[in-house]
Amino acid sequence: MKLTVRELVVFGMLGAVMYASKVIMEFLPNIHLIGVFIIALTVVYRKKALYPIYIFVLITGMFAGFASWWIPYLYIWSVLWAAAMLLPQNLPSRWRPLIYMLLCAAHGFLYGTLYAPAQALLFGLSFQGMITWIIAGLPYDCIHGIGNFFSGILIVPVISALRLAEKSTR
Repeated sequence: MKLTVRELVVFGMLGAVMYASKVIMEFLPNIHLIGVFIIALTVVYRKKALYPIYIFVLITGMFAGFASWWIPYLYIWSVLWAAAMLLPQNLPSRWRPLIYMLLCAAHGFLYGTLYAPAQALLFGLSFQGMITWIIAGLPYDCIHGIGNFFSGILIVPVISALRLAEKSTR
């Protein structure tokens, strides 16, 4: 996956845009556009989408601190990337928005469950403690999943904008 200078710049900017969108939306609990960007970037750039995703992760750590909460960021976003990679590239156009929205929502609903193993390892939680941690976070995961579902309506327009930008710069 060799990068051109142009891709390096574009991916750096996309990672920064992901971070900026997160900061701008912090006033809303567990509602953000990160899932939107990850799915759209994966559809357009496939494997290379990992570059802007991990630039986002690095920027987040640099500005918010490389603390224990950050460690799950090293894998939690790649789970969504991997799920988006598994989607067929030739989805029927009328089903794309709903499928992307459902994938985005599923990641939001499962966020706490995906986050829990790292928390359990870092803080010495037993399996029962990890399950308790997951259950305690379910209300937040519900907000996260619902927010991701509705923000997922932006995935197809973001994909279109990225493809148009790619086409116009080539």
